[in-house]
Amino acid sequence: MENFTPISALAGGALIGLSVSLLLLFNGRIAGISGIMNGLFLAPKREKTWRGLFLTGLILGAFIFQLLTNDSLQLRQDYPLSLIVLGGFLVGFGTRMGGGCTSGHGICGIARFSIRSIVATMTFMLSGMVTVFILKHLIGGA
Repeated sequence: MENFTPISALAGGALIGLSVSLLLLFNGRIAGISGIMNGLFLAPKREKTWRGLFLTGLILGAFIFQLLTNDSLQLRQDYPLSLIVLGGFLVGFGTRMGGGCTSGHGICGIARFSIRSIVATMTFMLSGMVTVFILKHLIGGA
């Protein structure tokens, strides 16, 4: 727990909650990022503007946070490309199979007491824990 940052975590959570609440209030939409991204390419033209702005805000928010806090993001670069591609494929497959991503199910779905979202989020979390255990303890990754 050397990187425990409760203030930034609380502020980030509040901003996420505010953004998904505003999107639901003003647009009647659930803030599932995979659905928003998918709709950016497949939705009617009138839907593309808000989707593009929402996704741009996600990216800009990360850059603004980094500028304001001087917090440097340290990326791990020692994973083989094949493992990264496989991981990306599995995430995309799981998102499609689960009918949404962690943001749609975990943030919006649980807040609406959706049983499907609660089960999906528990599955995401368990899968993540099992993956970390396998990588750290069975395969021996750092």
